[in-house]
Amino acid sequence: MVRRMGRPGLIGTVARTAVITGTANAVSRGMNNRASSRADQRASADAYEAQQAQYAQQQQMEQMLAQQQAQLAAQQQAQLAQQAAPAGGGGDTMAQLQQLGEMRSAGLLTDAEFAAAKAKILG
Repeated sequence: MVRRMGRPGLIGTVARTAVITGTANAVSRGMNNRASSRADQRASADAYEAQQAQYAQQQQMEQMLAQQQAQLAAQQQAQLAQQAAPAGGGGDTMAQLQQLGEMRSAGLLTDAEFAAAKAKILG
């Protein structure tokens, strides 16, 4: 058998081209898969951070609401104490009771607070 020197034959060239093409396709798929995986990881991290930010904002809103409710309750108690305290000359008992009734019907006083203020006015 005589071996030829020089250029490869047609079959050798086709085989070499097929190997090169297959290798290039495999490398390209691998790079695309890695890029896709990185993009998925970034998207997951961004979603997690957005969720944490939303949770922190919700907690802050709940704290602000609790503070506002506490301030409102303190203001109502101050109004109740101011109105329930007898005026300089003893005050008009009927007017004070009427004011308490209006506060209760407006929802500013609970029944228990109304009863306590009424007992205080009546002595």
